[in-house]
Amino acid sequence: MKKVSSFLILFLLIAGTVIAQLSRGGNAWVSVRTATLKSSTEFFASNRGDLSYGDQATVLQVSGRWAEVRSVANPSLTGWMPSASLSSRRIIPGNSGSATASEVALAGKGFDQDLENAFRTQENLNYADVDRTEAITVSQDQLLRFLTDGRLFIGND
Repeated sequence: MKKVSSFLILFLLIAGTVIAQLSRGGNAWVSVRTATLKSSTEFFASNRGDLSYGDQATVLQVSGRWAEVRSVANPSLTGWMPSASLSSRRIIPGNSGSATASEVALAGKGFDQDLENAFRTQENLNYADVDRTEAITVSQDQLLRFLTDGRLFIGND
């Protein structure tokens, strides 16, 4: 029971820190390769523009898992994006001492240096299929048409 209580307290402290870090009027940096700013918190809301990895934004408001931001470089560009795509820590793209966008994405999936080293020891691994799969892109219009034609549920969160 003591471990559960300790874990719960630690979780609440971390969650509180993350929420506090992305607060209204605060600065945040894009932590994904490309972040599309939307007109609302709905997945299929219209696109207003894109921010890139390392771009700085001002947080206008936070609603659930979404944050409304304004680009610092282009103040006329505002919109909603997933708050998980933002960092309260400054990101400097291209800095030789910092992680690349790909490394950040892999780390988010649990792919660290130890795992990479383990894969490198394997012979005859073919990543061509992985590369081809990652290269596939589907537009928002194509996805919406697929969901509509298949009569699938279109969630907004």
